[in-house]
Order: sequence, then structure tokens, then C-alpha cells
Amino acid sequence: MSTSGVADAIDDLQKFLDSEWNPDLTVGEWWERLGTEGWSAPSWPSAWFGRDLSREETNRVGTTIAKHGALGAPGGLGLMLAGPTIATHGTDEQKSLYLRDIVTGQKGWCQLFSEPGAGSDLAGLGCKAIKDGDEWIINGQKVWTSGGQYADLGMLIARTDPEQPKHQGITWFSFDMHQPGVDVRPLREMTGRALFNEVFIEDGRVPDDAIIGGLNNGWAVANTTLMFERSGLGSGGGHGATSVATPGTVAGDLDRRAGDFVRVRGEGGGDPVGMLSGGYQLIVELAKSNGAIKEPSTRQALMKLHTLNELGRFNTLRLKAAKAAGQDIPGLPNISKLSMSEIVRQTRDVGLGVVGAYGTLHAYDRDERAALDAATGNPFLAMVTEVALFAQAPAIYGGTDQVQRNIIGERVLGLPKEPSADKGKPYKDLPKNG
Repeated sequence: MSTSGVADAIDDLQKFLDSEWNPDLTVGEWWERLGTEGWSAPSWPSAWFGRDLSREETNRVGTTIAKHGALGAPGGLGLMLAGPTIATHGTDEQKSLYLRDIVTGQKGWCQLFSEPGAGSDLAGLGCKAIKDGDEWIINGQKVWTSGGQYADLGMLIARTDPEQPKHQGITWFSFDMHQPGVDVRPLREMTGRALFNEVFIEDGRVPDDAIIGGLNNGWAVANTTLMFERSGLGSGGGHGATSVATPGTVAGDLDRRAGDFVRVRGEGGGDPVGMLSGGYQLIVELAKSNGAIKEPSTRQALMKLHTLNELGRFNTLRLKAAKAAGQDIPGLPNISKLSMSEIVRQTRDVGLGVVGAYGTLHAYDRDERAALDAATGNPFLAMVTEVALFAQAPAIYGGTDQVQRNIIGERVLGLPKEPSADKGKPYKDLPKNG
């Protein structure tokens, strides 16, 4: 889209916000207006609740919504992963069934990919799907399921043909999380939060028409999901319009007042995502306030963090230019994911360096955060310490740093693939992880 076209889109958005935003609307009512007008997922095709905008332009939309003081688009994996995957691989009937509920926040999604024995080697998954008439019976266990306790639907990959090699015979399903036999157990992390879950499925059922992308074609569909995940998690992809309302029917936020969920910039209550979206500027202000900015090592670390963020922004601009010319930048989602991991680590290191000994203190719930804020006089300390505890995770989830480097080496640079003794063997004949 041209510069004038982007300006027109932002002008249209501003008129929409002036006309439609009312903090006394319920969250569901506001998301209905936002989503059906194309402002929840403006990078999606205009035929499917989008506005055909680029990623950078989408970030401008989010920033404009935040600056207006309105509630942002529904967050979560529906908008980030399920919707784009279904838009890519789904039939028109499936798009009609699922996409509207995603952009309006009516249904929350989770990702049922990783298993105890299939993490980095995701193709080694053992969750079974057995045909039973017009349905499939699902049995297995998933782990590290983000938001599973609030999800209505899951992006499930399961093995539908063990006679085929492990990268084949896998199918991507839309899975009903509310059915009998689904047990979601939150996993408490060292941050004090429970962002992830383990999910046990016993005799779950999925109809044939919930298969996305075709039977036994799930590995290709899952790679599309992972591509969107790495792009979404990558550097340069965040903006300030993050909503703290949870989409879907489980959390109960749809019927609450929309204005009560608007996040003011700089607020986060220790939320690592809130910290990372504006972490650099926050650390600069903390360093100025306590005199750490005078230390050459602090200034050098801040400059490195600034440079990493700028590189992420420039890569986004490069991709935009390439797309406009009908081209692509192979491996950029993987590069962005690697860059994000490094940005988080650098944010951890410089943040702890700025707060000094206070970095040994951490609060694990709202009451503890209030007590810590009162004792230290620093309401942003919890955000710094939580990022320090959280920083180990990004190099693992969404594909480890090692996996990203392998993908870049083999698929982009054309380096020889690692030897594999199981290539071509039926999955049922492979040794299973203990």
C-alpha cells in the first residue's frame, strides 16, 4: 500500500474510533465492531475481515487504537496463529465458520502441538487420531499449551496414519476443548505465572469437517502455523495496543465493560509481554532515575539493545519492500525469532544491571507486587525481574534457537542436512522417546 493509502487507512480508523468507541460497551460488543470492520486483523485479506495491510501498517493500526484510549484487538493465538493458518489452508466454509469468531474474540484458541516426547522433534508426536465413521477419536497428551485453560478451540496435530514416515501421516484439526475427556492442567513457572498447560485427551472426538488442509497433510499446515508463530514472536513485531481482556467464552471477559480493560502505556503489573513491548525506553528511564545512565557499560548495553530493536524494525521494512516487489526474504521469520530471543536476553541483562541489588527481589502475585512497590518505591521493578526469569523461555518455545539455525542452514543456505536414520521408515517402526 502506498504512503497515501496508509494515511487514508489510518484516517478511516480514526473516524471509526471517533464514531464507535465507547468504554461503556461490553468487550464483546466492541470487538464485534472492531473485527467486522477489519481493524482486529488488518493484515488479513479484505474478503475475510481484514484490510490487506502490511505488518508494519498493522502495527500503526494497533498504535493508533492505543493512543485513542480504546481497547485493542482480541489477543491470543486465534488472531496470531489459528486465523492465518485457516485463511491459508482452510476451505471457504471453514473460513466462514472460524474467522469471524476469531476477529470478534468470541472464541479463544490454544495450540496443541508439543508433547512430552515431541518438542524440538515435533514430527515425533504420538497423539493418535483413529477414524470412527464421520469422526476421529483422539487420545494423547500435549504440553506447553499456552492459554489452554481459557481456550474454546485448539489447533491439534495428531497422527492419523502410523504406517507413513513420521513427517507424514499427521493431520491438523480444529479441536473442541469443551468436550468430555479433555483435562487441562496449568503449569506454574518460576515467574509465578501459569502461562502454559499440559492437556490430557482421552477419547476426544473431532468431525471430518474439522480437518484443516487435508488428511495426512498436517505437517505442511503445522509449518504454516509455526511460520506465523515465528513471525509474530520475532523482533520488530510488537505494538502498544495489547489488550488485557481474554477472548473466548471461558474467561468471562466478553460481558464485562470494555473500558475497564484498556491498558495504559507503561502499565504491566510485572507482565513480561508488557515489559518487552516498551522495555528499552523503560530501562532508559530507570537508568536516568537512579544514575546508572552515567556508567559507560550501561550506556553501551543500552545501545546494543537499541541496535537490536532497530535491526528488527529494518528487517520488517525489508520484508515489506520485498513483498511489494513480489519477492520474499527466505528464512526471515527464523532470523526474527532468533533476534527476539537475543533481545529478551539483552533486556534481562541490562535491566538487572540498572536496578542492581533490587534485582534479587521478585513478587509472585498481585499482593506481593503491591508490597514490593511500596518497599522499593519502584513500580517497574517487578517488570524487570519477571523478564529476567522469563528470558530463558523464548530461546525454547516456538522452536529452539538451535532449530531456527538448522532451518536457516539447511533450507536457506543449502547446507547438508543432518544425518537421519529414520527417514522413510514408518512411524510405527521408529524407537519411541522414553
